[in-house]
Amino acid sequence: MAIIAAVALGIGVVNALSGAQDATWRGEHAEVGLRLFWETTSIIVILLLVPLLMLAVRRMRRTTGLGARTGIGAAALLGFSALHIAGMVGLRKSMLWLAGGAYDFHFSLTTILYEFRKDVVTASLIGATLWLIESRRELRNAARAAQSMPAAPPEQSPDLIWLRDGTSRIRVVPRDILWVASAGNYIEYSLANGTQHLVRGTLAATESELARFAIVRVHRTRLANLDRVSGVDFKPSGDFELTFDNGKTLGGSRRYRPAVASLGGSAAPV
Repeated sequence: MAIIAAVALGIGVVNALSGAQDATWRGEHAEVGLRLFWETTSIIVILLLVPLLMLAVRRMRRTTGLGARTGIGAAALLGFSALHIAGMVGLRKSMLWLAGGAYDFHFSLTTILYEFRKDVVTASLIGATLWLIESRRELRNAARAAQSMPAAPPEQSPDLIWLRDGTSRIRVVPRDILWVASAGNYIEYSLANGTQHLVRGTLAATESELARFAIVRVHRTRLANLDRVSGVDFKPSGDFELTFDNGKTLGGSRRYRPAVASLGGSAAPV
């Protein structure tokens, strides 16, 4: 509202000074004070009519057709001008009557057209300002809505998995995983290139998620990627040791020996 008041005040001051300058050129008294009074009463009524212009602007923004927008704008302009002239004249008469004076509007078609011409400029400037304000408000609301929307979790791909730890997400190719080990409340992923990722989770949930990639449990606290195993060494105790294609090894327990049975005939459980 402060912006609109500043625009209306600026228009009023310019009109008053322009009128005073015109009067001086015609050899008449400038009467700047009186002209400012006329403009002040006009500004008061204009500010009271701002809600009408705001309603018209919002209706126009919700309407897509050019013809419909033009009709709304024309109706708002005619209504604004009629109410402005009536309110301005009524306010001036009342204030001057209280001061012991009188006001004559000199009602005529020429006077009405003169005031209407000024109202077109005023309503257009205020309407454009309101349009910009509404645009900024909608952009702000859209930005806030976008920020408040929860981020969509990355889609799982048959060839990719996402390791999530709080707000951090790491994309991993299952083929790159050698083994996964339990570490208290965390799960540690060991990759073929030596990288390790520690994320919060349980080994049971991880086992269920990775089973489709031939990553199976070989120990109470470990899962192994059988697709990366190049050799298996079975111990007399029933335990076994897996050798991966990059030379690294991992121990497994006899309880989970059936999980590696497919790696060789000698791997059959005893």
